[in-house]
Amino acid sequence: MSTIIRKARVEDAVPCARILGDWFTATEWLPRLHTPAEDLAFLRRLIGRNHVIVADQNGIAVGFLARDGRDLSHLYVTATLRGQGIGSALLDGAKASSDHLELWCFQANEAARRFYQRHGFVAAETTDGADNEEGVPDVRYLWSNLT
Repeated sequence: MSTIIRKARVEDAVPCARILGDWFTATEWLPRLHTPAEDLAFLRRLIGRNHVIVADQNGIAVGFLARDGRDLSHLYVTATLRGQGIGSALLDGAKASSDHLELWCFQANEAARRFYQRHGFVAAETTDGADNEEGVPDVRYLWSNLT
């Protein structure tokens, strides 16, 4: 199936919120702090600020990346399609329009950490989670194409 990376539209908020909520629900070590309605309102705001690109298959968002300048805040792919290059395509789209990117990732999210490291991100800082909403230890990653 063909995947197209494109700018998110308002109607993408529903599938993107579902992808986000499903990930939080499936991640046992992470507290679920927001309702599905709050996830949807959040995604609508992000999309409204033009900070989101989506991976589209047959007109449906199956993954998304949110970014503000160099700060990459969200990268999620629907569970059944992970490991098929969709996250890489989204990340490549962000890299193509920036010389530097940075992000935070939960330390316990080993699959995501391996993914970002494979894509050239370098761990720059770790925390005990006191400054994030979930209170879960995290790590800050940096990427630059100027190395």
